[in-house]
Amino acid sequence: MKPSEHLTVRGPEDILGFIPHSLGYWPASSLVAMTLQGTRLGATLRLDLPGPETLADPRDYARTVRDYLLADENADAALLACFTNDGWMEPPGTYRGLLDALQTVLGAAGMPVRDAWYVGDAFWRDAFCADPSCCPLPGRSVQAIRDSMLNAEMVFRGSSVGPAPEDRVRARSYVGGVQGRLRAAEAAWSVPLDLRRGSRAQFDALLDSWEPLFLSGQCPADPLIQGFFRASLRVPSWRDAVLVMAAAGRAAACAGADQFGIFDATCQLAPVRPRGAGVQGTGPGTAVVTPGPVPGAEPPVPGYGEILLGLAPHLPDWTSMNNLDRVLELLAAGGGQAAAAALSGRGWISWCRGRGSYAAAHLGQALDEEPGYRLAELMLELVRRGTLCGWAARKEAAWRKFEPDAA
Repeated sequence: MKPSEHLTVRGPEDILGFIPHSLGYWPASSLVAMTLQGTRLGATLRLDLPGPETLADPRDYARTVRDYLLADENADAALLACFTNDGWMEPPGTYRGLLDALQTVLGAAGMPVRDAWYVGDAFWRDAFCADPSCCPLPGRSVQAIRDSMLNAEMVFRGSSVGPAPEDRVRARSYVGGVQGRLRAAEAAWSVPLDLRRGSRAQFDALLDSWEPLFLSGQCPADPLIQGFFRASLRVPSWRDAVLVMAAAGRAAACAGADQFGIFDATCQLAPVRPRGAGVQGTGPGTAVVTPGPVPGAEPPVPGYGEILLGLAPHLPDWTSMNNLDRVLELLAAGGGQAAAAALSGRGWISWCRGRGSYAAAHLGQALDEEPGYRLAELMLELVRRGTLCGWAARKEAAWRKFEPDAA
């Protein structure tokens, strides 16, 4: 969606209809908090609704919500929605104490709660209204949200609402003989690539091969080519370089590789890659001479750690990252260690986007494929701690599924 396009909010149905498009799915057992910037909708936050022990004293939970919303420095108010079927049909409801705590904490932080709603599978209603003359139970039909003008406009503009991340079935687009050929090609490429882990020329050839995928978001359907890319992801330093290059450019990927000392000057084997992966070749063992970078030609660039935490650069290349995500989705379909690497990459991209639920789902799938896979474990720990990616915490750098310029 273009930044100049506006979404007009006409009532609560439009706001509640916007939430699933913002998250990418219809939430359940969730608190959704949205910031307001004057009359415009700002950031959207989803958290699991707390259990009975937390509800007994919800102040810490409320402060956690506040701390997340404070990342939107321009926020001057907030909206809340409890997506649940439990405990709200009889006022004041199970979550009234939580909402009161949020009112107090967010109000003190300069983000007073303007409105709050309960949303169930069939009905929704105002969370603070107990007057049966204007808010009779069980409430209004959820269909009013699905039929809202804003929801229709979002669909018209190409937005869609899918299943929740934990309900998504792991992609398996390769079956039978096709998957067998893919795994065979991956194994064939792993042998020559493993011999060239320390080769600077192979590293450069590899980046040459990945770069067109960042531009197109597509990977050739040939199992031989896909096997090559899957095999390259099995080398941790190459996997990290691919992620870094998508976000911050090739110079950052090369500088970080130099810093970590992954190159071995004694490795003089000519680089290899398949036909159709950046340059012409024939298959495993095909020699491709790729010149390395000119010393001193690149300006100083941030390190891998800063990039992977979203602290630098100031603005990541979201187009390349979005395209990489599509490619990794395809490469994850073959299973195994390469799938764990691809799913970990998708988890990192989701975390960078500020989509913790999707990140956790991808990272959990990665650990299903390869228990103990280190990158997945580290990233999942960040997600579980509620750590925000640096880009997601800054409005000017944050990823946008669409421009949330709603008024």
